[in-house]
Parts: sequence; structure tokens; C-alpha cells
Amino acid sequence: MGTVVSLAVPHGTSHAVEEELEAATAVVEQLFDALDKKFSLYRPDSEASAMVRRELALADASADMRQLYLEASQWRTLTEGAFTAERPDGVVDLAGIVKGHAIREAGTSLHALGLKDWCLNAGGDVLVDGSPAPGTDRAWLAGIVDPADRAALLTAFPLAGAKHALATSGTGERGHHIWSAGLTRGKSEGFRQVSVAAEDIVTADVLATAIMAGGARTLTLATARWDVEVLAVKNDGGLLATPGFRTPSAQYG
Repeated sequence: MGTVVSLAVPHGTSHAVEEELEAATAVVEQLFDALDKKFSLYRPDSEASAMVRRELALADASADMRQLYLEASQWRTLTEGAFTAERPDGVVDLAGIVKGHAIREAGTSLHALGLKDWCLNAGGDVLVDGSPAPGTDRAWLAGIVDPADRAALLTAFPLAGAKHALATSGTGERGHHIWSAGLTRGKSEGFRQVSVAAEDIVTADVLATAIMAGGARTLTLATARWDVEVLAVKNDGGLLATPGFRTPSAQYG
């Protein structure tokens, strides 16, 4: 999927936990590899690439592809068209949901293996369990890169309580790759980067993409309809932040 995946656990784990971690790492690697072979647009031999080339119709695609398309289509309705599973030319493109789906599946596998207190990071999108200090209420901190300086952080958000996931969508890594929701916005009105913290990673991932595409209108919709926290970097450099991103705990340094 053109990204790097990492799995972190607290330092000083026991030998037994280290063995569990090795098994969990293998499972995560296998899962991401399998999904990459099917959904990645970076691989010319993937099912998704065959659909982009119109060599494979959605009706003839795998059950996994059709199921994820159905989920993406439901999100299109929920976001009032800001999130879409098709490019402007009508080609199916699930890039806005597939990474969140992969992280979700990996998290489910880690839970099934009984692994606790971990942080899974795929290209800056983060899903956590427990704490970096097992047995305490200390939260995992998810750093958010400054789009104006990729070597610096804007802030770090504590993933705890009802917020286990954080996803960021923007133009800093891949340029302008997100389809507009058909809105006309001036340079100062759109967003350069959007980060969303939510209970689950797919909600965070989809809404970050939707707000990037739909702008302030979709941001208002998202915060009214879902229990999320949002940090949006405007094209003119200004910031819009919900209360969770303005608390003292949501700071870096």
C-alpha cells in the first residue's frame, strides 16, 4: 500500500510475551501482505489495479473487494457524498478506506492472539490497545506531523478512553490525491491536512479523508454525527481543533 507498518509494545516485556509478539508480528505481516496483493494500486498485478485498467468488473471481483466497496458506499451516504469509492472517471478506488480496513483486521488478529498493550502504526494511522505502561492509565501518544515541516510535530494526541485510533489525511506525503466533493473553495478555505481521533480506525480513516474532500461543511457534519476529535490544518496555515485537541494533555514536548 506504499507505506510502512510497525507494531510497538512496552519495553521490558517477558520472554513469553516476546514469543507472543513474534507470532503477532508474523500474523500482521501476512495479513498486510495479503491485502496489499489484492487492494494495492502500487502493484500492477493486484485486483484493484486490474479494476483501474477496466480489466476486471466489480461484479466479477472477489468477495472481499465487493464487501469493502459496499462498506465504502455506505460511508458515502453517511458523509453526504464527501467520501466516495469512485474516482471522477467512475473507476472504483478504495484507497480511502483500505488502509483503515487493514489496520482494523490486524487489530482483530492481535486481540484474537491475546496480545495486550500494543500500538499498531501504518503510515501514520494508529490503532492502540492498553497502555505503554501496563497496569497504569498512561495513554499511548500519537504524534501528528506538521505539514509545513515534516521533521516536526504539531502535537501528540493521547489515545485512551473511547479514542483508540487516529488517522491523518493530507497532501504532505502524496500530494493532492483526494477527490473533491464537488465544492468550490478558495485557497484559504480548504484543508492541507486533517487528523481524526475516534473509537475505531475505519471511522477515523474515512472521516479524515471525507473532511479533506468536503471541507468545513463535512467537518461540521462529522463532529455532529460521530464521537470524534478533529485537528484540521487550513491551506492558509490556520488550525481548527475540537476541544479534545485543545486540552493540555494533547500537546507535545
